Amino acid sequence: MAAMLPGRATDAGTRRYAGRLAPAMPAANFRALAGVGLLSSVGIGTYLGREDDVTDQLYRRAVARALERGLNVVDTAVNYRHQRSERAVGAALAEAVRRGVVQRDEVVLATKGGYIPFDGQMPADPRAWFTETYLDSGIVRPGDVVGMHCMTPRYLDDQIARSRANLGVETIDVYYVHNPEGQLEAVARPAFFERLGEAFAALEAAVADGRIGCYGTATWNGYRQPPDAVDYLPLDEVVATARDAGGDGHHFRVIQLPYNLAMPEAFTRANQRVGRDTVSTLEAARRLGLYVMASASVYQGRLTRGLPPVIADFLPGLSSDAQRATQFVRSTPGIGTALVGMKSPAHVDEAVGVATTVPMPWEQFGRLFTEA
Repeated sequence: MAAMLPGRATDAGTRRYAGRLAPAMPAANFRALAGVGLLSSVGIGTYLGREDDVTDQLYRRAVARALERGLNVVDTAVNYRHQRSERAVGAALAEAVRRGVVQRDEVVLATKGGYIPFDGQMPADPRAWFTETYLDSGIVRPGDVVGMHCMTPRYLDDQIARSRANLGVETIDVYYVHNPEGQLEAVARPAFFERLGEAFAALEAAVADGRIGCYGTATWNGYRQPPDAVDYLPLDEVVATARDAGGDGHHFRVIQLPYNLAMPEAFTRANQRVGRDTVSTLEAARRLGLYVMASASVYQGRLTRGLPPVIADFLPGLSSDAQRATQFVRSTPGIGTALVGMKSPAHVDEAVGVATTVPMPWEQFGRLFTEA
């Protein structure tokens, strides 16, 4: 196995990166995540695409271009494209470091564990492969798995090891439990939070020994749902679970959820309790001291064309619907980084065109909801 890159994202490293990109990349493009450093307001996602060499190369070139041009947040997951996305990211980062484009401490790598991933391609017999890889080895027990999801400490330890190897790094900067709310369809809430607490305790241990820098939850439905939904996640209770696992100095610092022009619930829906107040997820995250990564900023391509003309009126100075959709997300109060799937240097350059602009001021942003 090739040697893994030592180190992790740091405040000094990410500030060095931001300073090197100035003045072409304004300071407004970077937002602070405590204990990690400065993160670009637009990050590259690696979810979509075929499980083939062509797509691997596309992602390698896109990630390399992003790091060159001022986007220092790279988001992936061990199950994306059967581990191939992580491997493409790792190859791109190693090459960028070798060429002197970036140093390891300038880049924020985020990945996820929870869904059971295949290895490079769909096996001929998935059930036999799962039995041999995970059950016979003792990594998981039958009762640990809900659908294709598992978050036991033993399983997460295994997945962190796989992700570190795929990415080629000693330390993963942000590690998410991936869509834990899916287990609520089969597990009662008290048992679910017991499982989540055990997962968080394992992640605190991973922070302590340097395998990850901090952790969080990457969700699809959990934080957007009304409180009576089966898969609703109360953010204050999730944070309390992290506090039980790691004390007041716990390392639960980031959440990820979908947010875009078509899915604005994180900003518009008051569904979270913080103290005596009922507030939106973004406001709850702010009060609880959490950084927010927005996934699906262009809704997996659906918002890259055909937006109503009024959107262009409220988002002037941009050349495409993809840029307008991204600008909307990164300008939303409470959003730290807008993640956009990018599989070509052209996609990266389009996103950089947004990152080099100033986010919409609140007065202009608010008009979208009152006048559009």
